[in-house]
Amino acid sequence: MSEIGCPIRTDLAVETQESLKKANSDMRGVKYSEKKLENGIVVSVVTIDTENAVKATGRPKGRYVTIEAGQINEEDEECLDRAAKELSRVLREFVKSVCDKKIYHAIVVGLGNRNVTPDALGPRTVDNLFITRHIVKEYGRYAFGNENVNSVCGLVPGVMAQTGMECLEIIKGVVKETKPDFVVTIDALAARSTKRLGCTIQLTDTGIVPGSGVGNHREGINRENLGVPVISIGIPTVIDAVTIVSDAVNASRDNTKKMLSPKLNGMFVTPKDIDEKVKKLSGLISEGINMAFSNDEYGDE
Repeated sequence: MSEIGCPIRTDLAVETQESLKKANSDMRGVKYSEKKLENGIVVSVVTIDTENAVKATGRPKGRYVTIEAGQINEEDEECLDRAAKELSRVLREFVKSVCDKKIYHAIVVGLGNRNVTPDALGPRTVDNLFITRHIVKEYGRYAFGNENVNSVCGLVPGVMAQTGMECLEIIKGVVKETKPDFVVTIDALAARSTKRLGCTIQLTDTGIVPGSGVGNHREGINRENLGVPVISIGIPTVIDAVTIVSDAVNASRDNTKKMLSPKLNGMFVTPKDIDEKVKKLSGLISEGINMAFSNDEYGDE
């Protein structure tokens, strides 16, 4: 997908849909709907279900749900709580669509580099998860006093510079050994719009290509490569510098790239308070996942 001849860098399907609509491009096979909730939260759904739509968007077939909660950036605790519950509700829908078991085994994978704050969302989310697999294996579900406890384990594969291995290689090995019903990946994303940084959650059943938002493509972590369903959750923490400048001077991305030096063309920008944002957002995602996997009624509120 392109904008005035120059590809935009975004991991958000809703932004791709908006760009197509703005450019009056062919949108056959791209379905879109949205609803507004309390606390200013907007939930939108983009469904890509034809080969034409795949070519137009550059994204695989599947369902992309976006939860936008601008008040998260305003330290609104009620909004944070509502966003976590909405994340839980949507995640449960995805789980039901890929797994027909009432009690299941899931692996949650925190993608990214823990030592780079904008990229640490995945690892920090896994840190806050309610991990149960080891207890279930050792003592059974009676250890929790609840036979409806799901088996959940976490994995933080790091990045190639740290391990010398592709994330996919590590995840494949763990999947082969533990045989989960599905995998959930958590990753930091890139956005097209500054208004979506740190306050937009995307869930999809298509898996993810780590590093794609910043042009560092790796092999896709998806059902085709792992042999099990993959649900991906992400929040944008960076934006392409070219996009910011082109918006500021009201110029096309092509002209902006020509004006900027080659070094700036590869630069990505993140909010100055990203440390606090990642801490807060990783807590939000982990809370939503914990609620979704709990099988308790409050997760459906």
